[in-house]
Amino acid sequence: MSRIIFTLIAVVSFSAALPQWLDAQEGSSAFAPTVSNKPNAPGKAPQGMVWIPGGEFSMGASTNGHGMNEMPMASNDAGPIHRVRVDGFWMDATAVTNDQFEKFVKATGYITIAERTPTKEEFPTAPAENLVAGSVVFAPTDHEVALTDHYQWWSYVKGANWRHPQGPESDIKGKENYPVVQIAYPDAEAYAKWAGKRLPTEAESEFAARGGLSGKTYVWGDEFRPGGKWMANTWQGKFPVKDAVEDGYAGIAPVKSFPPNGYGLYDMAGNVWEWCSDWYRPDYYKTLTDKGGVVSNPKGPESPFDPAEPNEKKRVHRGGSFLCNDQYCSRYIVGTRGKGEVNTGTNHLGFRCVKSPSNGDKQTAGSN
Repeated sequence: MSRIIFTLIAVVSFSAALPQWLDAQEGSSAFAPTVSNKPNAPGKAPQGMVWIPGGEFSMGASTNGHGMNEMPMASNDAGPIHRVRVDGFWMDATAVTNDQFEKFVKATGYITIAERTPTKEEFPTAPAENLVAGSVVFAPTDHEVALTDHYQWWSYVKGANWRHPQGPESDIKGKENYPVVQIAYPDAEAYAKWAGKRLPTEAESEFAARGGLSGKTYVWGDEFRPGGKWMANTWQGKFPVKDAVEDGYAGIAPVKSFPPNGYGLYDMAGNVWEWCSDWYRPDYYKTLTDKGGVVSNPKGPESPFDPAEPNEKKRVHRGGSFLCNDQYCSRYIVGTRGKGEVNTGTNHLGFRCVKSPSNGDKQTAGSN
């Protein structure tokens, strides 16, 4: 229903009531060192993928904690910090690109959710004029606005889809090497299955994003611009009026436009949000912490729940996007979380895939 009535989203609309669902995070700011498994990759890397060794690490984010800058809306659902162990896996070095997704579509004839016309059977109470194919698009405002109503810069646009990310007048010509966007969760799942891969768990995504570091603010360290260098595609200037383009990009950047992290992964912060396989619940980390000990290969809660929109089924987003900024949504901070209704895409949401080693490979990829 959300793509008909513009239920949004997720990544920028955390409810003021959310802290009521989370206990105080005293003692949750302690990051212990990351202990990686043996670094040897189990054989030759699949094309476009890099080996992530896995291991044990401190997962999550905390304001006023070691290695974390206090920024608005960064970590109100990303604690307590807890210890997690993940097995090694292969991960796409970049988000899936327009070119890669087009090959999938040509091979399978797949039609994304944004391209499908909603039916009266699906949405019996929706007005007929709302039963049109489309998706959610960001558009800057022409003046400064209070940052309390995201509908001022988000809207449902007829004809918006992965081929036309901002609506029917836009296209992806010449942007083959840009991340594909306007992808709903089932679309990402379908691509991953076709490619012989899967979507990452939230724990896998964070372990990979940290690149072997522990407790750092960003995937590259604690300084946002080390030596004055831009490290990720984010928003500069007054949000949501005008991106000052100080990092060189207004909107999405091509993949590999910024330096990789310690594991050789690109754009693990900024550019586009990426789907994870976990259902979203704001209290999930508290549930894990209450069990005690180190959690092995967590796959998320059994069911979704977002107190801001309790009737919507949401999965986790990770990494932030070109819209993230220190005024409103600073989720380019590693360890922070986003969320999205599973059938809703946007023009700042994509994905990347992972692949577990085969059983024979696992014998040579064990941990210390």
